[in-house]
Amino acid sequence: MPSAARSMISLDTVFKTYRMGDNEVHALRGICIDFLEGEYISIMGPSGCGKSTLLNVLGCLDRPTSGTYVLGGLELSQLNDDMLSEIRCTRLGFIFQSYNLIPQLTVIENISVPLYYQGIGEDESYEIASGLAQKVGLSARLQHKPFELSGGQQQRVAIARSLANDPLVILADEPTGNLDSASGQEILDIFDQLHDAGKTIVMVTHDENIAHRTQRVVRLRDGQVVNNVYN
Repeated sequence: MPSAARSMISLDTVFKTYRMGDNEVHALRGICIDFLEGEYISIMGPSGCGKSTLLNVLGCLDRPTSGTYVLGGLELSQLNDDMLSEIRCTRLGFIFQSYNLIPQLTVIENISVPLYYQGIGEDESYEIASGLAQKVGLSARLQHKPFELSGGQQQRVAIARSLANDPLVILADEPTGNLDSASGQEILDIFDQLHDAGKTIVMVTHDENIAHRTQRVVRLRDGQVVNNVYN
């Protein structure tokens, strides 16, 4: 277990309940967990166990029904929507299974999207985005659009975009789920490099082999943490 590292994420008794008509769905049931700065964590569990809900809460896409969420020393549970949007833009990086690229934009423009929302100028944005494209091996593809790229290349764009705001935490939802094994391996190698560089990564996966590459595996069942072990 890592020592002398500060807590990057702290969840204390987090519940999330959805109301569907007259029924209540208890998606998260009192989650208490800390993730340390620089950790590489995988979240696993059967379908419907709360993985996606937990990732949405961590990503400020949803707010807990009750409990507290502290990110980088800031308590988020009571922030309004505008403040949560600011947190998403400045402190979090997202990587999705389906890439979520903007089809009309080029590689360099897709990577630059978070910088645009921060009000960073065009020249500086280009410099940052082109550096990130080089980091993920896409320097020769800056003017290509997503439809001109393979799935693995599109995911590289998504990874570069997630790094544009130098986030405190990278949140990845099944990032190799749509890729063949060779492309998936290349993406996982990039995640290893990001972890080696000190990034905090939380990844949802259903693949045990991927989970064993991470430092810690958190398993959910019925909205609760049932196992939390270091590899």
